Amino acid sequence: MFSRTFYATHPDEMALADTQALRDRYLIRDLFVAETAQLNYLHQERLVIGGAAPVTSAVHLPAHTEPASMVGQPFLAAREMGIVNVGEGAGEIEADGVTYNIDPLDALYLGRGTSEVIFRSKDAATPARFYLASTPAHCAYPNKHILLSGSNPLHRGDQLTANQRTVHQLVVPQVCASAQLLLGLTILKPGNVWNTMPPHLHDRRSEAYYYFRLGPSDRVFHFMGQPQNTRQIVVANEEAVICPPWSIHSGVGTSNYAFIWAMGGENLDYGDFNELDICQLS
Repeated sequence: MFSRTFYATHPDEMALADTQALRDRYLIRDLFVAETAQLNYLHQERLVIGGAAPVTSAVHLPAHTEPASMVGQPFLAAREMGIVNVGEGAGEIEADGVTYNIDPLDALYLGRGTSEVIFRSKDAATPARFYLASTPAHCAYPNKHILLSGSNPLHRGDQLTANQRTVHQLVVPQVCASAQLLLGLTILKPGNVWNTMPPHLHDRRSEAYYYFRLGPSDRVFHFMGQPQNTRQIVVANEEAVICPPWSIHSGVGTSNYAFIWAMGGENLDYGDFNELDICQLS
């Protein structure tokens, strides 16, 4: 059921990795394949990162095919999931018989125990594309449709430092209850290219960044690694990067863009991180 499995890595391994090895270990590609659900399993926090791309046909969230004790069980039997429509068109998600209309950039939270999940596009000419982020859940919370207009927006940065952006908190305690998943959408203002600068660390949480709204020739240079040994991965449109807990995460693009951040870990405090001085990096 998983397209790829990404294993957890020690920071010493990254220090010796060449460019291709970095991309193999941390870059998630091909998230959207028409008429299918693509799921990637991350050993960091047992995150699952994926995409569902219905065009003319409905796409079902698959049941478990492993381990043996869970074969045939619903994917969310012991998990929760955050979903954001990153497509150009509207779609709908049916969860246990309840249908939610999901416009572009709107989100849906599905709690532990949700049995059947079906994704559809409303117009094949402008299909929806559903980005998926899932973590294990120790208890069940209610499903919730989260409009972009109902997010908790944080206005950050400055035009003078090219990092003016709006952080739309979607699955955070102030907006939507969850077991351990935190999820949000950051949109950079035109003329701004930096995200999360200065960078920060949160050693007890792992994260994934999904970059989108990039042009065909645009790229984001995603910075990672320990503060004293930074590296970068060049990311194209609709690709995601795994951010280990020991790694900084920050990026700069050739144009403005948007990205979804998803994380799991020990607490649900969005502000629980150690901000770094840019002079600490090397």
